[in-house]
Amino acid sequence: MEPISLVPAEQRSQQNLVIAALGVVFGDIGTSPLYTIKECFSGTYRLDTSPENILGILSLVLWSLILVISLKYVAFIMRADNRGEGGIMALISLIGQKAKLTAEWRGWLVGLGLAGAALFYGDGVITPAISVLSAVEGLEVLQPELHPYVVPITLAVLVALFALQQRGTARVGALFGPVMLIWFVSLGVFGALSIARSPAALAAVNPLHAVHFFLTHGWHALLALGGVVLAITGGEALYADMGHFGRTPIRKAWFLVALPALLLNYFGQGALLMRDPGAVQNPFYLLVPPGVLALMIGLATVATIIASQAVISGAFSLTAQAIQLGFCPRLSIHYTSEEGMGQIYIPWINWMLLLGIVGLVLGFESSTHLAAAYGIAVTGTMTLTTILALVVAVRVWQWSPLSSSLLAAGFLGIDLAFFSANIVKVVQGGWFPLAVGGVVFTLMTTWKRGRDLMAAKLREESVPLDRFLAEIAQHPPLRVPGTAVFLTGNQDGVPYALLHNLEHNHMLHETVVFMTVLTESVPRVAPDKRREVRRLGEGLFRINLHYGYMEQPNLPRVLKSSSREFDIDLADTNFFLSRETVVPSSKPSMARWQLRLFIGLTRNTGSVARYFRIPAERVVELGAQVAL
Repeated sequence: MEPISLVPAEQRSQQNLVIAALGVVFGDIGTSPLYTIKECFSGTYRLDTSPENILGILSLVLWSLILVISLKYVAFIMRADNRGEGGIMALISLIGQKAKLTAEWRGWLVGLGLAGAALFYGDGVITPAISVLSAVEGLEVLQPELHPYVVPITLAVLVALFALQQRGTARVGALFGPVMLIWFVSLGVFGALSIARSPAALAAVNPLHAVHFFLTHGWHALLALGGVVLAITGGEALYADMGHFGRTPIRKAWFLVALPALLLNYFGQGALLMRDPGAVQNPFYLLVPPGVLALMIGLATVATIIASQAVISGAFSLTAQAIQLGFCPRLSIHYTSEEGMGQIYIPWINWMLLLGIVGLVLGFESSTHLAAAYGIAVTGTMTLTTILALVVAVRVWQWSPLSSSLLAAGFLGIDLAFFSANIVKVVQGGWFPLAVGGVVFTLMTTWKRGRDLMAAKLREESVPLDRFLAEIAQHPPLRVPGTAVFLTGNQDGVPYALLHNLEHNHMLHETVVFMTVLTESVPRVAPDKRREVRRLGEGLFRINLHYGYMEQPNLPRVLKSSSREFDIDLADTNFFLSRETVVPSSKPSMARWQLRLFIGLTRNTGSVARYFRIPAERVVELGAQVAL
């Protein structure tokens, strides 16, 4: 007999979501104490561990977490959801869908959003590297002679993590929340014990210590923000993962668990430095009692793996959204769970991330060196997110321009201060995430422009449907049994693949379906609005399929559900696809370098059949040449 729970089911569900959010949403920001205080004092900035400096840094960390994470993200930006979904791609779609703007302004804002999304990949390469490396560096505190093994162990952990991606994260994900709950409790307990021994650190709650720090250090105080920003990396995940858990569980997890634990640990590290300035070499691990240090190193390694997993999954999700919205070529996507739509694995992204991360670990060799490159991509994305969210506030929510301007001045002032502090890191390694972001941005914009030009060219050369129907009515071709489905992006004309097939084979199937897949500016489309079927005559039908940018199309399943509109047997159905080959025209419509890049992308794009989950034995591909 099962025990009777006295907690209502709805409350238990909320509790489960809060714990799950700890594992997925707060992995990155939750592991920041491993290196933030250390880098502020012993890294690039090398501040003296005087009581005034310690209180100044602690105050900056405290108020950064409150102003940037609590107020900007949790209270303000998380209001800007697109039917429950968050993230910069959702923000782009929300502006395109509801903001009343000119085409030119909309184009500029979409460009800013794409730049923010591109910078996410740069951040996604550094986060696993610095997180896992900083955790494994605890071995040096445990046994200094283990130093030569730090980099090899870090690489082994990272390679194993990426190798396991193809198996899916559903089972491991179930453990993320409880493990991170233990992690945050440990952070809070060790921090509180240290504060109890040196309560003077609590004076940093007064923001005047942050002001005094700036007045004392001047320009160098702004540079020190490059270390303080490490405390708020991962803040973008609060917004990006909103669709998985909802606002309320994320807010509860932040205010009830994550924020208190983080502040206790940061202040505990500050208290330790007040007692023992020599602990600056690794204040996080020296805060831990020697008897449990080995356990804490193991827990930290697991926590950083969880933080890395969140970034990797985010890269997969962002890439899938970009493909749906037409900003990325089709890549091979593997579905690792029948139940969870978000459980996907993209091999190309997985191995490119690992390649970049391994290069970073081998090139920088320590978390201190990596910290010099960390932050510029994060602060760039945060700044762009703030700009787009303020556009939503004025153009979508119809907020007062005056109040929105005051809000913009406050949030953007903070964002730009952090971004300016990190600009100086470009020479020290910050060029790497910027280079990654620049490459991704170039690829996305080139692909989008090339596909738009190619679609326009194909529309110009297409045959109007009315003329085609009249022609086959006057001169009926040979009709053969079965169903032919022609995929086309043109909702008006006749697919090129059909004309090509009719010209060479001189026959037409008894049932012909023109199928167009449309991606809407919403995360998901209701099942009753998924399919539009129209009878064209002469045994021809047009099906328009509507999907949200968070969904993955499955054409055979949709076609099977259309059997009530016309007789169809999937075993006797063939899918005809047109494979376009792009060639340069005498007057290219794009810059020559960009056209060559687009041609290269089209030659290496993934299979249309695999993307739409069409069985390979049911596919017929017909070539087409397009001059741009």
